[in-house]
Amino acid sequence: MNGLLASTPLPVGAPAVKMDLLGRILSGRAPTMLRLSKKADYALLSIRHLAAHQDRGAMSSRELAETYDIPSELLAKVLQKLVRGRLLVSVQGIRGGYALARRADQISVADVIQSVDGPLTVTACSDTDHSCDQYSKCNIRDPLWQIKDRIVAALAATSVAELAADIAAIPPPAVSPLAVLRK
Repeated sequence: MNGLLASTPLPVGAPAVKMDLLGRILSGRAPTMLRLSKKADYALLSIRHLAAHQDRGAMSSRELAETYDIPSELLAKVLQKLVRGRLLVSVQGIRGGYALARRADQISVADVIQSVDGPLTVTACSDTDHSCDQYSKCNIRDPLWQIKDRIVAALAATSVAELAADIAAIPPPAVSPLAVLRK
């Protein structure tokens, strides 16, 4: 038996539950850690692709979604957030789609993540929200905020151009010709 894990007798047929010594249920999922949301992942994939293939001009959300097997409705929403964040522009017309709003070396990874997910946080509390019962006694809040500031600084120091520098050219998806039927 692991030092913190204890088996709890269960009724026959009940699913196994692991608990620590304090009786708290331990989930079967991977431990929670600092990580990007799926939307931020998709935003970074897309903006990196657009940066690496600027010579192709605007790309549709459908083309990007197919290239990376991303749900197209979700990607369309993510791309719209990047437009609202002024990182992408939406180009209308037959060859329309999305393109970078400025040079890739002027867009940081932090810009992309914050456009999609909002400000980066590592704690539930903030300097404006004092609703936590432990706020006045907390001795880790300030060090964690300093860590958050370092993470944001590292993300802000990394440009989309750096991400796109080593991307292998991914061929555009094959487009099948459309047949026009007349009645």
